[in-house]
Amino acid sequence: MITRYSRPEMRALWADENKLRIWLQIELLASEALVAQHIVPPDDFKKLKAGAEKWRADLPGLVARQKELEKIRNHDVIAFAEAVAEKVNHRASRWFHFGLTSSDIVDTAFAVQLVQSADLLIADVKQLLPVIARRAKEHRMTPCIGRSHGIHGEPTTFGLKLALMHDEFSRALERLERVRQVVAVGKLSGAVGTSAHLSPRVEAYVCKKLGLRPAPIATQVVQRDLHAEFQTTLALVGASIERWAVEFRHLQRTEVLEAEEAFTKGQKGSSAMPHKRNPITWERLTGLARVLRGNAVAALENVALWHERDISHSSVERIIFPDSCTLLDYMFGLLTRLMDGLVVYPANMKKNLGLSLGMWNSQTVLLALIKKGLSREAAYDLVQRNAMKTWEVKHAGRDDADFVEQLKSDPAVAKYFKTGELEKLCSLDFHFKEVNNRFKKLGL
Repeated sequence: MITRYSRPEMRALWADENKLRIWLQIELLASEALVAQHIVPPDDFKKLKAGAEKWRADLPGLVARQKELEKIRNHDVIAFAEAVAEKVNHRASRWFHFGLTSSDIVDTAFAVQLVQSADLLIADVKQLLPVIARRAKEHRMTPCIGRSHGIHGEPTTFGLKLALMHDEFSRALERLERVRQVVAVGKLSGAVGTSAHLSPRVEAYVCKKLGLRPAPIATQVVQRDLHAEFQTTLALVGASIERWAVEFRHLQRTEVLEAEEAFTKGQKGSSAMPHKRNPITWERLTGLARVLRGNAVAALENVALWHERDISHSSVERIIFPDSCTLLDYMFGLLTRLMDGLVVYPANMKKNLGLSLGMWNSQTVLLALIKKGLSREAAYDLVQRNAMKTWEVKHAGRDDADFVEQLKSDPAVAKYFKTGELEKLCSLDFHFKEVNNRFKKLGL
């Protein structure tokens, strides 16, 4: 399981010890609210709390006893309640779980775990963003070719490429912060959500103490569209990670080699080919993003339950939520490490920029000719004709292929430009004049 590679803090959130700790907390808060309503006698609550505190001090023991009882009862919450009653060892235990149904405890605790996990994922993004920002500023004016369809387009800078990445993960941060609020919903409204046996005041009290809001209406469970939104958000954030993993995998190709995943001392690239340095971590991130999307589909399937409740969602959620949260946490750790150590090759970027022989200036010349009075069609034909001639010279094996020189040699083009005007137009400075403003707009 990939979960073993994630941070211990995230794994701990989904451990049985944390889950039962939250269950205990919910049960005691509900009993405390019932004391205020003069339903549970204060002395009985003290005994309940004392028994629960014994288990709180020994959560591994509670987990073990609960599992032991669950083998007999085949019901996790009943086994939990019986384990607590054993510690209370008093008739006051009759008030434990009073008026509640299992999903009141399970779904409300689940919300707490999702909020806790979202907090860690939000922290992950906040750790990643400064690393991307530093690398973007480092390469603010490092020229490289921009590509569309994988083909050379116009020049950009590697810094702008990374600034775009920073912007995308700023949106990832916003999405995670938003979905944290979406899933911060608890319910203690009873067997089919009618609050027949417990006052809504109990639900409101418990949820407030837990930092949740009460579901405005529920069945026996909190509606699963909320949880599907959480999972689809994780999948979308994972898709952003994959988008950049694919970008950097391409940039590491031998024919391109503009950036490279750090190759550590002692690392091996291939069992057969000792020369290999492969983008294996970027590839890992690409693959893991697929797992997140698969889990999101499973969460969407969980939305449709029978009537007021069935448990077809439960078995699925026990897998996909711990796995997705720990997986995305792990992916963020990898991504931060990769961006911090990314090896950049400006010389190769410059070399690759030259492969298209200056033809990345084609739009600049096209627009200049239009400004000089030509129709768009006529200007386009002139520029395209000279671009194709430049390629023909290149493919003929000659070393003198150059788009600007080709334009200057064409009287139909040259007559529109003064001496040195084309050279001034066809420059990197022309393309990069707004780079600093773009960085300022992004706050970098």
